[in-house]
Amino acid sequence: MSSAGLDIAAPKKKCQDDRCPFHGSIKVRGRLLTGKAVSTAGKSFVVVEMEYLHMVPKFNRGERRRSRVSAHVPPCIAVKDGASVTIGECRPLSKTISFVVVEAGRGA
Repeated sequence: MSSAGLDIAAPKKKCQDDRCPFHGSIKVRGRLLTGKAVSTAGKSFVVVEMEYLHMVPKFNRGERRRSRVSAHVPPCIAVKDGASVTIGECRPLSKTISFVVVEAGRGA
């Protein structure tokens, strides 16, 4: 078991997933993002939505924008809809998944 090079404690639950950053061989490198889990309907992935403010220079105003990213969820981390999650960038795991969940917070 490793800390995956992060300042995040490893989950107490163990797993045998090779794509787990704590118990498997996936290396987390690049960006760490925080967002809200909006869909956990997939078998081993979650859709994370992040909101950010984008400035429009012409009108000197800000507008809210949203971005959605798919991320792999290891079996040792439990994620529910509406929970805040931290995801880390890793190698591409499939066509649309290049992130893995490293921490799940409380949520709805």
